[in-house]
Amino acid sequence: MSTIEQTRTKSSPFAVDLAGKTAVVTGARGGIGRAISELFIANGARVVGIQRRPAEGLGDRFANVEADLSDPIALRQAADQVLRENEVDILVNNAGINIRHRFEEFPLEDWNAVLQLNLAAVVELTQLFGRPMLEREHGTIINIASMLSFTGGFTAAAYAASKGAVGQLTKSIANEWAPRGVTVNAIAPGFIDTEMNVALRADETRNRQIHERIPAGRWGLPTDIAGAALFLTSDGARYIQGVVLPVDGGYLAR
Repeated sequence: MSTIEQTRTKSSPFAVDLAGKTAVVTGARGGIGRAISELFIANGARVVGIQRRPAEGLGDRFANVEADLSDPIALRQAADQVLRENEVDILVNNAGINIRHRFEEFPLEDWNAVLQLNLAAVVELTQLFGRPMLEREHGTIINIASMLSFTGGFTAAAYAASKGAVGQLTKSIANEWAPRGVTVNAIAPGFIDTEMNVALRADETRNRQIHERIPAGRWGLPTDIAGAALFLTSDGARYIQGVVLPVDGGYLAR
């Protein structure tokens, strides 16, 4: 058994052959982005992570590109660097932020910061990496949406607006690009145990309410989202187009 096959057996819930493919994952330093990167690498891919600070410990098939994706100039420079050095087969738009305020007090500066990273950056990265995919008539784009693509949440109006838009954007792009060989889908994570949700988990009342609503009986893990992302890169997902896939332990079904 080869080293790659051994790694797949140990690390992957299932195997998809990504050998020879290059994936770009934004926000790969931790949480969902890191879990996706690890699983892609375990299945043979080379991964380029774009984030403000370097991701460490991901091995020799991982490359860091440091960039603040909320800065349009830095975003374009990072994309240009990646495209000069790589033929990108997979793009995962994962990087995002949530700034919480009561809506009547929501500063416009914070609103714009959330929309810039969560939506505008997704639009531009998809254009920049998607154009070469269209030329080759092959590629996969996965956007990370949210439960707040479907629900409103509390004190998260900017985040909900941005993630709702990501869901609709995904569908619209898929309508145009599916006939041209590029698969575009989104994953809507449920309540996932990541750094973004530390405060939510610390709120005993809200944490209990969330936990009671999840039929699976637990918060999700970043690896739960990574498994869905891996599936969406597979040949078995080629007829899945424009979907916003909830990976939520059944939260929306309750």
